[in-house]
Amino acid sequence: MTILPPVLRLGVAVAVWFAWPLAVEAQGRSQNQPPAMEQEGRQKLIAYLDGIAETQLATRKQAIAQIQTAAEADRRKAMVREKLLQLIGGLPERHGSPAVKTFGTMAADGFRVEKIAYESLPGFWVTADLYVPGAGAGPFPVVVLAPGHGAAGKLEHYSWGANLALNGIAALAYDPVGQGERLQYFDPDLKGSKIGGPTAEHSEANTGPLLIGDDVARYWLNDAIRGVDYLVARKDIDANRIGAFGCSGGGTATAHLAALDDRIKAAATACYITSFHELLPSRTGNQEAEQSIPHFIEQGLDFADWVEQMAPKPYAIVSTSEDMFPFEGARQTYDEVKGFYGIYGAADRVQWITGPGGHGNLGPISPEILGFFTRYLKGGSPERNFTAMRVEHREDLQCTPTGQVATSIGGETVYSLNRKRAAPLLAPQRVLKSDADLESLRSRLRQDIAALAAVAARPGSAPPAVDVKATEARSGYRIDTIALHSEPGIDISGIVAIPASAGPKPAVLLLDSQPRERLIAAGGDLDRLATAGRIVMVLEPRPSPSGAEANRPPFLGSFYMLAMRAFLVGKTLVGMRTDDVIRAMDWLCARPDVDRSAITAYGNGPMGMALLHAAALDTRIGQVMLENTLTTYRMIVDQPIHRNANDVLVPGVLRKYDTGDLMLAAYPRPMTVINPQDALGIVISDREFRKEMDYVFRSDQNLGQPGRIRLVVRGPRDPLPIH
Repeated sequence: MTILPPVLRLGVAVAVWFAWPLAVEAQGRSQNQPPAMEQEGRQKLIAYLDGIAETQLATRKQAIAQIQTAAEADRRKAMVREKLLQLIGGLPERHGSPAVKTFGTMAADGFRVEKIAYESLPGFWVTADLYVPGAGAGPFPVVVLAPGHGAAGKLEHYSWGANLALNGIAALAYDPVGQGERLQYFDPDLKGSKIGGPTAEHSEANTGPLLIGDDVARYWLNDAIRGVDYLVARKDIDANRIGAFGCSGGGTATAHLAALDDRIKAAATACYITSFHELLPSRTGNQEAEQSIPHFIEQGLDFADWVEQMAPKPYAIVSTSEDMFPFEGARQTYDEVKGFYGIYGAADRVQWITGPGGHGNLGPISPEILGFFTRYLKGGSPERNFTAMRVEHREDLQCTPTGQVATSIGGETVYSLNRKRAAPLLAPQRVLKSDADLESLRSRLRQDIAALAAVAARPGSAPPAVDVKATEARSGYRIDTIALHSEPGIDISGIVAIPASAGPKPAVLLLDSQPRERLIAAGGDLDRLATAGRIVMVLEPRPSPSGAEANRPPFLGSFYMLAMRAFLVGKTLVGMRTDDVIRAMDWLCARPDVDRSAITAYGNGPMGMALLHAAALDTRIGQVMLENTLTTYRMIVDQPIHRNANDVLVPGVLRKYDTGDLMLAAYPRPMTVINPQDALGIVISDREFRKEMDYVFRSDQNLGQPGRIRLVVRGPRDPLPIH
């Protein structure tokens, strides 16, 4: 082994992983950021969501303040545990110790490293290195080491594994999903992930689980718990002295494990614990996949709840002063947790270990962290020396022959496991046989859309205020540039083409992702429709003005981080955009020059999904046109790779409904589907579409309008098929 200077940053390799979220949320720092107006629209939506979060966090704070006794604290812990498990989709059943494959041993001075893979779920293998002290026969205390979001996974914990082992504490460093030897989307030709780095791997793996009401954290947590199962089955491990430690993403995994596995006796989470009050408005903002569990804040939870679940067992919150997880947030959480521990008479068992520098700069405080574990797992002195070390040949820590589970062992992935898990949970595709069946579906959908997509608008409400920002005269019509006040603090950008002719006129609502300049160009769709005597409203549902996130990994969608932020407070992009569509309809229908019986609405790409939800709720939308829109949510579960799926996600939706149900709710209104797409964004054939929507076509046949849904192939220069 090689000795490095003690000031070396230790524990995690996070720089690459965090580069993208910072570029996305640190508005103004990226050279490739969206234009200023698009940034303003994003910031307004962020402020709107953060306002909801603050209200929810204030309610939580009041609840915590009322806890005065250990019995009340126990009830809080039981309630939080139930909520945490519910939010991630529960845990798989466990039966005994996991199956294990061994791949040899690496000898080092004073310890050895056993290279293994254990089975977290049937066919789902976790590669890990077990650091075993060389002195004594055990049983040894042990620390579960969760690495940060670095591509190397467990290899980044060599220094910690070695130092713990040299101090008589065993250590299990494992590869999380999408890192190290466990790439979920490994491409042998690329010799890497076809999706991208760890963030992309995690987020892509999370897409399918979200649709059935799970979170990928479910798999992260189960991997760690099964690691503990493996450890307690070993004779040289003391099952009563198990600790857990990790930094950054590893801090997240450690917080989850310590909160939900009672066998953990001492835990330290580094560069993760803060407060949402400080994190959400910070330059970093919310984080990825397993760190942004849907409904977390809405359900009255904050970072402190992860720690308080451990009370009164020893816990160390580890923070660096310039971390992207705000230091002040860690202070706030520590103060609350110390009071919570104090209810048990154990305030001295929670520590706040602090040091200088940025994210992951654990070098200066590593001796204190090591001392925490030696004190609580060995009963020894907390005064410890920490020597930074690295393995001379990193391949010596590699477990599988090829360096990847996918090509050495094979087996399951999160995608394949989720597909199997989803099968019995999916809402059935019911063929409607009568008007009573149709009304029952509509009634159920009104409740489910409100609950899952969080749609709040009610068709027929008072029309929203609209400001006219500018007016341009055209031949036979004028164009007004408007701002529609959809909600307090939320203005939706749009333009309205108004023909000069008198009397009520047909109207068209366009929800389009193409550049506005193309839409309003002479000879374009807007010009053609307005010249033909139609009122045309072009709307940009929130964030408005729109604009893709800067430097986002491919496949994740234009608004991935915003979607995650919305999920935390119980909102969805689909739901908020649906609200905008319904409020636009309220405004259109209140105009005396609009023929309310002749309104066509068109949605392109992800806007088509919002329109589909709106049409299921709002009968004033007379005709529905969808283009380049995901055909069904089930395709996301069935296909291993997706593109832009996060723009249309509704957590838990597939337990209640799919797009076919929304189409049926719009019956008997005509519907045109143009270039329908699969989950990868590839246009599917007429035959494939009809197969996916077979129960919809059969229902239309039973209800008396077999030709209600029209399929159209449209080229890039073809006009919209609105006549």
